[in-house]
Amino acid sequence: MTKPETTEFDLLVIGAGPGGYHAAIRAAQLGLKVACAEMEKVGGVCLNVGCIPTKALLHAGEEVAASKHAAEFGLTFGDTKLDLAKLNSWKDGIVSKLTGGVAGLFKANKVTHLVGQATFVDAHTVQVGGTQYTAKTIIVATGSEPARLPGLDVDQKSIVDSTGALVLPEKIPARMLCVGGGVIGFEFAHIYNNLGSEVTIIEFMPSVIPGADTGAVAAYRKIIEKQGIKIQTQTKANIAQVQSDGSVVVEIENVATGEKRQETFDRVLVAVGRRPRSTGLNLEAVGITPERGFISVNTKMQTSVPHIYAIGDVTGNPMLAHKAMKEGLVAAAVIAGDSSAEQDAVAIPGVVYTSPELAWVGLTEDEARAKGYQVKTGQFPFSASGRAMTLQSTEGFVKMVIDADSDVVLGVHIVGPHASDMLGEASLALEMGATTEDIALTIHAHPTLGESILEAAEAVHKQAIHIVNR
Repeated sequence: MTKPETTEFDLLVIGAGPGGYHAAIRAAQLGLKVACAEMEKVGGVCLNVGCIPTKALLHAGEEVAASKHAAEFGLTFGDTKLDLAKLNSWKDGIVSKLTGGVAGLFKANKVTHLVGQATFVDAHTVQVGGTQYTAKTIIVATGSEPARLPGLDVDQKSIVDSTGALVLPEKIPARMLCVGGGVIGFEFAHIYNNLGSEVTIIEFMPSVIPGADTGAVAAYRKIIEKQGIKIQTQTKANIAQVQSDGSVVVEIENVATGEKRQETFDRVLVAVGRRPRSTGLNLEAVGITPERGFISVNTKMQTSVPHIYAIGDVTGNPMLAHKAMKEGLVAAAVIAGDSSAEQDAVAIPGVVYTSPELAWVGLTEDEARAKGYQVKTGQFPFSASGRAMTLQSTEGFVKMVIDADSDVVLGVHIVGPHASDMLGEASLALEMGATTEDIALTIHAHPTLGESILEAAEAVHKQAIHIVNR
């Protein structure tokens, strides 16, 4: 790589993940001279070993599952054959196109791409690859990495984290254990189950998918278990030992009873969350002290050192790409002189990209009651949706949580097909302070899954058309 013509910038972004590259490109659009340093690949975890390749494998697995049910409407295939090498290559090709696209956007927007580990020298100087660069402002966007569990040593072959799980082995494991019942655990469980594994999820807590509505989670769990995935809560893995044949013997403990047992699996996924990447930056040189690895910021994404900003996973939960993207845009706007810019989102959406999907935004029913709202809910099942029937996907529902006094929507929770795509309307409703009347008076195209949002809004007041309002 040729050496940059200058070592002085208005803004230097450390990290080229979703948050970092959004910040860099937007700042350049606003007229700043920008550099973005990345020690791995442009696109960060999300594009390379997270959101994008995971969704590619989820799609492949769902196509396999769909082929098994096609005979129900008269479409018959021969034996389904899975070429794992080709699947891995296809997945990697998507990643290459997207990361190449980001690199192209850097070039088009005149963002200088610096390759290497970035460390602070002082409050305005960062060293990357042996060269020191100065900047008026700096954004830390270093993201996160998989958390580890003592006793489960990740080798990325028999015991893997989310990065290793993306590389399909030569043979799909007959038995797989997912340690952790959060979004990552469920998505990989879904992938491997659809590709032929017998999958078990174990979760230390009494429930799975923290942060989601309890009613929606209960319905979602039943559907997933019906697909053949075993789910055990209040359960933990104490130790895992890889055998000479590559299998893994795991000691599993029921934390409620203390009962222990040993089970053998062909692959074990450790998916117990993520931890921030803030070590190695020499933050002490600029007077920033992370708490449990997280960097504290205000609503303008400024750290305790005003000209140094931080965005994305390194600033705390929720660790989501779309949160990082928004924070990157906020930081760029503030740095470019927009004093009104701040991170003031009413709610941040969450999604589990399985089939069906579980998606939510805003308050759960329990959270709304705990905040003192007089709560009403409306629920519309996909079993009453004509469009869902044509998609052979009628399990689940849309649930709307509202403030009974004002009719304002507080939260929307969806278990069903394409729930993530439907969530945009729900998120906009929350940001605009919409009421159920606003939604019910909006004409939705027919037949669509989106009509279920309308009917859930009508169901709040027992006026839904396609169900009996009880």
